[in-house]
Amino acid sequence: MPDNGSSGAHSVAALFSQGRLTAIPRKPARREQLLVHLAETLFEPDRAYTEREVNEALLTVHEDCSALRRYLVVGGLLSRTRDGSSYRRMR
Repeated sequence: MPDNGSSGAHSVAALFSQGRLTAIPRKPARREQLLVHLAETLFEPDRAYTEREVNEALLTVHEDCSALRRYLVVGGLLSRTRDGSSYRRMR
């Protein structure tokens, strides 16, 4: 994984093995680093995604896509419409 100058790029890479996330970090700061990385690499800004598209993108890195999706929404990295039909990358 190339270092694109963002802080924590090396530490995020350490969470992956052969392109797969080995575990969702328990520590909030570490998890935040991971979630920012996932939001920036899996989702384009200014594009709406269905829940299925979000799940499919997250499944490319970890089998627990619902937990990752929930963390992304709670962390303010993805917004979700009230009915859950559409998601957007926030930052």
